[in-house]
Amino acid sequence: MTTAAAPEGQRGEDRGGRPGDDPVGLWAALGGLTTRGRSFLAAGVAAAICAFVLGQSDLLRVGLLLALLPLLCVGVLYRTRYRVAGSRRLSPQRVPVGSEARVHLRMDNVSRLPTGLLMLQDHVPYMLGPRPRFVLDRVEAGGRREVSYRVRSDLRGRFPLGPLQLRLNDPFGLCELTRSFSAYDTLTVIPRTEPLPPVKLSGEAAGYGDGSLRSLALAGDDDVIPRTYRHGDDLRRVHWRSTARYGELMVRREEQPQRARCTVLLDTRRIAYQGAGPDSAFEWAVSGAASALVHMLERGFSVRLLTDTGAAVPGEGAEGFAGTSQDSAEAAGLMMDTLAVVDHSDGAGLSRAYDVLRGGSEGLLIAFVGDIDEEQAAVAARMRQRSGAAVAFVLDSGAWLTGGAVAGAVDKRLRQLRESGWTALAVPPGARLADLWQRAAGMRAESTAGDTYGGWS
Repeated sequence: MTTAAAPEGQRGEDRGGRPGDDPVGLWAALGGLTTRGRSFLAAGVAAAICAFVLGQSDLLRVGLLLALLPLLCVGVLYRTRYRVAGSRRLSPQRVPVGSEARVHLRMDNVSRLPTGLLMLQDHVPYMLGPRPRFVLDRVEAGGRREVSYRVRSDLRGRFPLGPLQLRLNDPFGLCELTRSFSAYDTLTVIPRTEPLPPVKLSGEAAGYGDGSLRSLALAGDDDVIPRTYRHGDDLRRVHWRSTARYGELMVRREEQPQRARCTVLLDTRRIAYQGAGPDSAFEWAVSGAASALVHMLERGFSVRLLTDTGAAVPGEGAEGFAGTSQDSAEAAGLMMDTLAVVDHSDGAGLSRAYDVLRGGSEGLLIAFVGDIDEEQAAVAARMRQRSGAAVAFVLDSGAWLTGGAVAGAVDKRLRQLRESGWTALAVPPGARLADLWQRAAGMRAESTAGDTYGGWS
C-alpha cells in the first residue's frame, strides 16, 4: 500500500492553503472558478456598471451580491483547514496482457472537522482505460472512504498510476480547487504466457553443483572435500580428520541436486520484424519467450534470458542463470519484468549473443528469432555447437504482416539450421506455441535417437 501526500501536507496529509503560506495561492484559487462562478462574477460586474450608469441602487445591490458570492466561495475553499490522507493499493501489481487489475483507493479524514463534497480523481494512462472519478459525500472527522476501479491493457509495459487528485467544491458549484498528492504506483503488464505440454526426451541432464565433488569421496575417507562448519549444520556431518588438520570445525559437503540449464534467446532486432501491435510477430516472440521461461523454471531448470544484444537478464546464479540461488517464482518475476519493457534493438546480427554462448557451458538453447539471412543463420549454426540441444522458432514477419503463407526463403534458412543440428520450426501467423512445442519435441526425438543430452520438459 502506498500513501500519497499533497505538496502542502506532511506525513501523507493534504493541508489546505493558508494566507501568507503561499503568496500566489490566492490568485491560483481564483483560477479555480467554474463556468458558473465566472458567469456570476461577470453578471455581477455588469449589473454594478449598469446600476452606476442608470442610477439604480437596487440593481447595484443585486450586482454586488452576484459578484461577491463566487469570491466568497473562493475564500472559504482557500482557507479550508481539514487534512486528508490518501493511499492506493494494486491487486495484483503484475498482470498479464489482457487481464484486469483492481486499484483500491482509500481516503482518511485526519482532521477534526468534517469535509464537504469531494471529487476524487486518479491519473491513469489512456492505454489502461478512462480516467476514474469518484464523488465522495461528507466525510466525518476521523472517517474513511474506500473506492476501487479496474484497469486493463492490451499492451505490455510499465504504466504509472497517479498522482491522486482531490477536487474541492463549494455547495453552489461556483469554485473548484484541486489538491494533488505526490506519490504514485506502477502497474507492470507482462506478456501473456501459454501453458506448454510436458514433453520428455531420453537421456540424463547435465548439471552442476557439489555432485562432482561428492564423487571424489567414493574412493575413501581421505578424498572427502570438506567445508567450514556453519551455524545449523548437523554435528553428525563433522569430519574429524579434517578438523584436526585445519584446526577448525569442518563438515562433509552435501551433494547438491543437479539442475539442467536452459538459455532462452530472444531476437529483438528491429530489422528482423515488420509490423507492430498486439498481434505482430515481435509480440508473439516476446510472449513465446515468456512462456518458455516460465515452463522451464517450473520443470526445475536453471534458466537465463538472452537477447541479441548479448544481455543476459537477470540471474544471480553462475553465468547469469536464474533459478539456482533464487526462488523460481522470484526469478520468473524478474525476467517477466524485463520482458514487459523489452523493445526493438538497433543491432544487425546475433554475434553478441553468440559471444555469450561460446563462453558458457552446454545446456538447452531455445531461440525465438525473426527474419534471418544466410549470414545470421551461419551465426546461429555456431551457437548450436555450444549447446547440448537447440530448438529454434523462426518467424516470417512478412507473412505475419500480410497473413499469407511462409516465404520460401524461410524454408531455406530452416534447412540450414537443421543441417547444423537445430530443431527448427517455422511459425505461421496465429500459431499456438503449445502445438509447436509438441511438434518440436517429436522432431527432436526423431533426430537425436541415441543422443545422450538430457530431456527438456
